[in-house]
Amino acid sequence: MRFSITIAITLVLSAVGLTYEIAAGRALAPFFGTSLLTWTSVIATVLGGFSLGSALGGLLAERPRRIAAGHVRSALVATAVLMAITPTLLGLINGWGVRGTAGMVITVLIVFFPPSVCVTLPSPFLAKVAIEARPGREGSSLGIVLAAGSLGAIFGAILAGFAALPLIGATATFAACGAAALLCVPFVRGGASDATGTAGPNSTVTFAAGGLVAFGGLVGQPLCQYESGLSCLHIVERGAEVRLFSDGTTQAAEVTSPSDELALPYTQWLWSRLDADLGPAPSVLFVGGGGYTLPTRLLASRPEARAIAVEIDPLVTRVVAQHLPRAAKMISRTGYDAEGGVAEAAGRLGLVHADGRVYINETGQRFDAAVMDAFSSGSVPAHLVTVETYERLRAIVDGPVYVNLIDRPDGPLARGVHAILTGLYPHVEAVEGPTSGNGRANILLAASERPLAPLADLPDGYGPVAISKARAFTDDRGWVGHR
Repeated sequence: MRFSITIAITLVLSAVGLTYEIAAGRALAPFFGTSLLTWTSVIATVLGGFSLGSALGGLLAERPRRIAAGHVRSALVATAVLMAITPTLLGLINGWGVRGTAGMVITVLIVFFPPSVCVTLPSPFLAKVAIEARPGREGSSLGIVLAAGSLGAIFGAILAGFAALPLIGATATFAACGAAALLCVPFVRGGASDATGTAGPNSTVTFAAGGLVAFGGLVGQPLCQYESGLSCLHIVERGAEVRLFSDGTTQAAEVTSPSDELALPYTQWLWSRLDADLGPAPSVLFVGGGGYTLPTRLLASRPEARAIAVEIDPLVTRVVAQHLPRAAKMISRTGYDAEGGVAEAAGRLGLVHADGRVYINETGQRFDAAVMDAFSSGSVPAHLVTVETYERLRAIVDGPVYVNLIDRPDGPLARGVHAILTGLYPHVEAVEGPTSGNGRANILLAASERPLAPLADLPDGYGPVAISKARAFTDDRGWVGHR
């Protein structure tokens, strides 16, 4: 094997490894959500696989060249197959009823650990071949091998986040990773006499693996109905109701019948508070666009009202415009691009596709109220539930702030956010909805400088709740996700 070929294979496999790692975190989200815990599990598992693969590959590299090359080719074929069937394995394990944090860890180990071992197993052999290819220049050869590994990893990370996942989705990305590994097989040679690679998998096995990879990429069932680098979305129609799911969690719902009732009970409570607390022409900030149901209701009921909706993922807005009729109509009639900070004359619903914290930090606008309803999978992004976030929010919002959380009763997220609000506002109200099968409920908070008028009615199953004292979350010590 020539030195240049060895370095090229090292680059490709390093890129494949990092692309696969990032795609693994994305693919896990529809089943277990996206949180610090899921990403920690994925990263630790994949790095553990890389470590074991390197150790085993070192043992193989000490064997005769032809035999070692055959084992490397086998590892590449195994890599291709295991990566291509990743979505299928995830679906099967989820179908077996594996749930919770323990189930997530087990799933990650079963699905992502074996391909991580296989993709790294060739690395010691390639390093040895590269060093032997340039006698007397062992130091620089090893340095180039290590640099190639790092550059490949950088390229793989960029490729996954900026191109592969947003453009072709997780299922096709896994298949592409497998195809790249498989394309390396013919270039792994055991020596000058090893023209065909008699050790390792034969041509039939290699072609069969290639067919499986192609089938997975072209015919495999996508994990998401709509997918971007940020969201895995599904639309479900149930009778006269359309629901938007993000990473398996209900993101929004809209009643399609003539009734103007809000579909989700937590939005009913938020709207009741907005309706009771605000005047005829309020300016309201919504952090988390979701289904745009609350901005739509506000603008429909108050012709002089204005709203800014901050939604991090443009795909969410596009899907809402296609499938949620009322929100789509409001966006079409009054929506405008508010990222420049200047309202259009006819526009009442400003659309900002940005991170909510970044917008809060940078905006120069003032608001009469704010609704914090941003989610990543089934939890609030940690950087949106800190003292620093709400201190800045208080500086730009003259009226009440409303917060939607999902947590277990008197759970750590609810306690931490409640501590933030009670430290900043003299009047804080909390209500809690019914507990779901996973032990969590919508916990809704309203905070104001002035007393909040009691609501005449609450949604079914909702009632006032007392929340225990706790440490307020900060940027330094924040929310880590549901366990």
